[in-house]
Amino acid sequence: MQELICEQPQSLKEFTDTHYAQASFAWSYLLKNKEIKVNGKKVGENIRLQCGDCVQYYLTAKQAQKLAFYTVYEDENLLIIDKESGVNSEAVFAGLCREKEETCYFIHRLDRNTCGLLAFAKNAETERALVEAFKTRSVEKRYHALCFGSFEKKEDILTAYLKKDEQKSLVKIFNQPKDGAEKIITEYRVLECLGDCTKVEILLHTGKTHQIRAHLAHIGCPIVGDEKYGDSAKNRAKKLSRQCLVAKSLRFSLSGTLAYLNEKTFQSRFFAAIAEDK
Repeated sequence: MQELICEQPQSLKEFTDTHYAQASFAWSYLLKNKEIKVNGKKVGENIRLQCGDCVQYYLTAKQAQKLAFYTVYEDENLLIIDKESGVNSEAVFAGLCREKEETCYFIHRLDRNTCGLLAFAKNAETERALVEAFKTRSVEKRYHALCFGSFEKKEDILTAYLKKDEQKSLVKIFNQPKDGAEKIITEYRVLECLGDCTKVEILLHTGKTHQIRAHLAHIGCPIVGDEKYGDSAKNRAKKLSRQCLVAKSLRFSLSGTLAYLNEKTFQSRFFAAIAEDK
């Protein structure tokens, strides 16, 4: 049994998704079988939690042992993990803080259904350095994606303009400047052609919300399995509902006491490939 305390008003689902990855994976089962208690009472629906509510999760041993991430690298300053698809970055962070029982700093995030590398700082000095590095694009982040269709060029640097729709949690892409839109630059390189799909490597020159997913869809090569920006009919035909997108590698360009990290390239174990939903 895992017991957690809610610190702000939110739904049980929201709390679970951001605090306990294993329960998030088993969400439907737990609700159906009333294996969650709130303040000692069993619940079978997505109720509203209040600050101070005590939430208890009763998972099977197999459910509790399901991994949400794998450790790629760790030293006294930095922790890099490989996140599974289907888990929120916030839940990984919460799990790390419980597991390690030490201070950990959240630096950046990945979409729930994007797997791959996340970096966490282990002290305030490293946090400041990494936040600045991500802000100034001193971190090289490469992604692998499996896309529908074929690309006109084997490699290219794409420029467009991205505008957020906060109410719909979507972004829109435009070829020309538009009020409220931010310039984005996305570089890609074709790695392999696989029938009606193409595997590409992506290097972000800007890092905006849903940039890769929306930009590739905008040029007619949506990511396989992407329910928000992708090809719904093709996704249904392949029975996929998670985007085939991996944060594949990280490489730092840091100064001072963290310069030793510049010699390292960190790689994800995951591949951008079609697999059954978990």
